Amino acid sequence: MTDITLARRLTLFDATMIVMGGIVGAGIFMNPAVVAQEVTTAGAALGAWAVGGAFALVGAFIYAELAARRPAVGGQYAYLREAFHPLVAFLYAWTLLLVSQSGGMAAVAMTFARYFRDLSSVPLGEGAIAVSALAALTVVNCLGVRSGSNLQSLFMVLKIGAVAMLVALGFRALPATASAVIGPASNGGGTDLTAFGAALVPVLFAYGGWQTSSFVAGELKFPQRDLPRGLLIGVSGVVLLYMLVNYVCIRALGMSGLAGTTTPASDVMRAALGEQGATLIAAGIAVSTMGFLSQNLLTGPRVYFAMAVDGTFFRSVATVHPRTRVPVVAIVLQGTIASVLALSGSYERILGFVVAIDWVFFGLTALALVVLRRRDGAAGEATAFRVPGHPFTTLAFVAGSWLVVANTVYRFPVNALSGLGLLVAGVPVYLYWRRAVVSVGVRS
Repeated sequence: MTDITLARRLTLFDATMIVMGGIVGAGIFMNPAVVAQEVTTAGAALGAWAVGGAFALVGAFIYAELAARRPAVGGQYAYLREAFHPLVAFLYAWTLLLVSQSGGMAAVAMTFARYFRDLSSVPLGEGAIAVSALAALTVVNCLGVRSGSNLQSLFMVLKIGAVAMLVALGFRALPATASAVIGPASNGGGTDLTAFGAALVPVLFAYGGWQTSSFVAGELKFPQRDLPRGLLIGVSGVVLLYMLVNYVCIRALGMSGLAGTTTPASDVMRAALGEQGATLIAAGIAVSTMGFLSQNLLTGPRVYFAMAVDGTFFRSVATVHPRTRVPVVAIVLQGTIASVLALSGSYERILGFVVAIDWVFFGLTALALVVLRRRDGAAGEATAFRVPGHPFTTLAFVAGSWLVVANTVYRFPVNALSGLGLLVAGVPVYLYWRRAVVSVGVRS
């Protein structure tokens, strides 16, 4: 390992695009239907998206202050390490590599492949297309953080255009009857708290990803200023877009129609423009999925890099290329694992783990702010950004995070408990790495 470090080349615009790019994938084009299958009325469906948006905004406030206090490489990984223990940070990175980041990337890569093949009729299998896309994005990100960020920003602008097109043209579709819009949906769903909690699972999955922007704090020119601003601007923008998309879907299809489809965005665009509209949104979804993959390859490897620097992962993963100043081994590792999962098909099972694991660590990260505020004392009072209403808002976010985990375990026990079991399995792996580091230190 050399003393070459990551380069600080990213700006506020880059941070905002990374925040939005980490959230907006394929989920918003499909998950409105999943939510409508869980609840029976338009008010409950829109309420679920509003609650999810409020959660994301409070989370953005918390991560913004953490970013201002600890503008370190690895973001959330660094917050957990400093507030609690390196084991907690390792378990977060362990699940990120094996479940959250890689599994999500594999699923989105296969979604891209499906849409790309339908649009282009290219004579390749979906697996080959998915791996080719991941390989191309891996190469771009290995060329430097500036090239990776520029590509990500381009995709994000195109994604915003796709969502805006869906909203604008969706209003051209003839609205469903008033009774169909208001509900109830003929889907057998409920309106009790358990059903509402189940509806929040796909909502929170669609809103997830804003936290990954913290991973690149070490490559922002002014992380203490630009990362908090990027988080708040980016999350607010996505909440607005998501609420508009759901309103348009309910208006055009009604609750019954929305609950009965698996392709709500395509159905809305088909109602507005015919088959040409369905083709347009299919292209928009393909672009959106590529943008999501680009953002994940830009952000995730910085966590594995930080883990390797800490001595709890392969030392080679901390390698920084002398010319491009990016962690090339970590980037290739991320692309390779996502490709393997895409080809194996195991990502479908892994995705069931994601919500439970993610929200365990969201709650812990919010608690990290409580710990760091107390630890910093008077020295932290001049922090550039502070969470409004702390500690009440922060502790409410913690409680909400773990209620999501509890509800996920209750509604989907096999998936949730399997994910939590994988989390626990990381403990002996961490102990092995720490023992190996100590042994190397003694021998040297």
